[in-house]
Amino acid sequence: MTSTDTISIAGTDYYSRLLVGTGKYKDLDETKSAIETSGAQIVTVAIRRSNIGQNKDEPNLLDIISPDKYTILPNTAGCYDVESAVRTCRLARELLDGHDLVKLEVLGDEKTLFPDVPQTLEAAKQLIDDNFKVMVYTSDDPIMAKRFEEMGCVAVMPLAAPIGSGLGIRNPYNIRTIVENANVPILVDAGVGTASDAAIAMELGCDGVLMNTAIAEAKNPILMASAMKKAIEAGREAYLAGRMPRRAYASASSPVDGHFF
Repeated sequence: MTSTDTISIAGTDYYSRLLVGTGKYKDLDETKSAIETSGAQIVTVAIRRSNIGQNKDEPNLLDIISPDKYTILPNTAGCYDVESAVRTCRLARELLDGHDLVKLEVLGDEKTLFPDVPQTLEAAKQLIDDNFKVMVYTSDDPIMAKRFEEMGCVAVMPLAAPIGSGLGIRNPYNIRTIVENANVPILVDAGVGTASDAAIAMELGCDGVLMNTAIAEAKNPILMASAMKKAIEAGREAYLAGRMPRRAYASASSPVDGHFF
């Protein structure tokens, strides 16, 4: 997209509406290449599963995704309670020299990885009170999405399908309802499997899409990263253009009314 069609998150404008993760790649070289190809400016990092300096003897992700080039988005993947999620965000802030933008997720169980919404609400409250800027992973419930917005989350990130499932947009009607009632960015988070899923999310009016597995587990992650970049751009343009109305019957491509030939 052009530099004028940007997404604003916590007061910063980004021209890329694709956010990507760093997990599941075969090595750091592949991680770096996929992220660069995606064109993403925000890169999310699972603090409990990745090293950004807390383990001095292990490769550091920040060596390939420099904070000078990308906005690092620490996330609380793997947290199943309020305490561990809040503690993880505070650790990330310490490691990243006061960085306060975080992606919050508090999971309900290991099988579904659905969000535990009550615990997520409490964790969000504590983090906001502690001056974090919270992007929150939640269910596709429009009521809860609005509640997270009203309590001060800077972006709401409803799932499209279970994390890592690749099932695509399972409930587009809920996603559209969330978008239509939002005053903060809405980004689909979880469930995207291929480029058409990303395009659909953008055509629904979402401000962006966050993904990891769809790129990292593709047979050719670098090529898929390229496809996702284009899908996000195409879906955004289609949304801005406004699709034609759906009709029950055919409509001639070359109307004859009003023509003299």
